[in-house]
Amino acid sequence: MKLWDQYYTPSTIQEAAALLSQYAGRARVIAGGTDLLVDLRAEGGHPHEALVDITRIPDLNRIETDADEIIIGAGVTHTQIVKSALLAQRATCLVESCGVVGGPQVRNVATLGGNVAHALPAADGTTSLVALDAAADVFLAGESRRLPLSDLFIGPGQSRLDSTRDLLLTVRFKGTTAREATAFKRIMRPQGVALPILGCAVWVRLDESGTTFEATRISIAPIGPRPGRADEVEAMLTGKPADEKMIHAAAAFAQQVLHPRASKYRATADYRREMIGVLLRRTLTLAVDRARTGTAIPEGVGL
Repeated sequence: MKLWDQYYTPSTIQEAAALLSQYAGRARVIAGGTDLLVDLRAEGGHPHEALVDITRIPDLNRIETDADEIIIGAGVTHTQIVKSALLAQRATCLVESCGVVGGPQVRNVATLGGNVAHALPAADGTTSLVALDAAADVFLAGESRRLPLSDLFIGPGQSRLDSTRDLLLTVRFKGTTAREATAFKRIMRPQGVALPILGCAVWVRLDESGTTFEATRISIAPIGPRPGRADEVEAMLTGKPADEKMIHAAAAFAQQVLHPRASKYRATADYRREMIGVLLRRTLTLAVDRARTGTAIPEGVGL
């Protein structure tokens, strides 16, 4: 089956943008292709006129720092993220979430940008980026902009970015510093269905004594049609003791205020609600320990 007529590998962002403009909605952006090629085969019908491959653009293949920010290009693969010592220490949840995506062959080509652009509410990398309070640099409607990551999502599989005209360039966030840490856990069916039953990423900052939650960010997905934060649970934890009793209370509260959807392919709403408590207890406990010790070694990461 022929899926496209022309395949381009631009070497600059400007060249990629020019190609998309030239085709005026008749080309598609491709990176690792692990989602897009499956979609194209499922669509059938006439091949696309062109695919614009962004993986040869050096500016989109970097992990770098700018002052206190960490910047990850949209073409960076999950394997690059897993192997990054910088991210392992200062964005541990992202390494943990990218490290459980697919198998090694998938992680070698699948990109973080593709994970975000596909706009699935259960996407592992996106869940961690939401907890990291990430922003996105995009080329949108003919101009460069910086947006909160959450602004990119419209609904399940629906992105504000038009993959025939727009480009996701980078994601950026502040890496953890002293008394801060992150963690990610997920649960999925044992036969390895592509999307998890539930994923949970947390970011915590403790007070100077290391005994109190100064601030938290919690992303549990999929709960609604878009990735988001558990704001009520975060507010409940602020200023409270960072101990086992409070973590269990937060998990119970989350089960009351969060209302996960049922999926006939993955899990009932009741099962997901039960797992909210399990995952939140595990991730909060791990993140608090990391914040106190200053040591973060990613768990469950495949190479």
